[in-house]
Amino acid sequence: MKRYFLTTSLALGMLGAAHAGQASNDAGTHFQAIASGDLGILMRGYSEAAQLQWLGGPLDGSYAGTGAIRGVWEKLGKAQGPLKATVEALEESANPKGATVTANVLFLGKAPIKVRYVLVYRDNLIVSETWQIDPKLNVGPVAAAPAY
Repeated sequence: MKRYFLTTSLALGMLGAAHAGQASNDAGTHFQAIASGDLGILMRGYSEAAQLQWLGGPLDGSYAGTGAIRGVWEKLGKAQGPLKATVEALEESANPKGATVTANVLFLGKAPIKVRYVLVYRDNLIVSETWQIDPKLNVGPVAAAPAY
């Protein structure tokens, strides 16, 4: 009986991992759009009143609204060029009112950027985003270049 329970639990856990929620899928698209510099796709994910908290690095600050947020991504693109994104430890919490996605993301370009990411979604749009630069974050391959 105990073995049956463990087998069922493992199967259910694997089934859940295979079917990511909408917010997790949207977050993956978001990270890839940042890496590729595709502002069209990137900006479609935000509500008009979205807030971005950027903690650390040269873009440190609070940004409100899609105009200000677009400016941040334009600056990052000019400074770093095309990036490669590695996403680890992605987790989604959701209920009928919205969802929160957290992840560890490594963006590799001219310099590696290790980011602890938090996205809050309402009505399938980002309303709050936190970009926390964390040079000590354990994510992705070890990079030889200094942290951004």
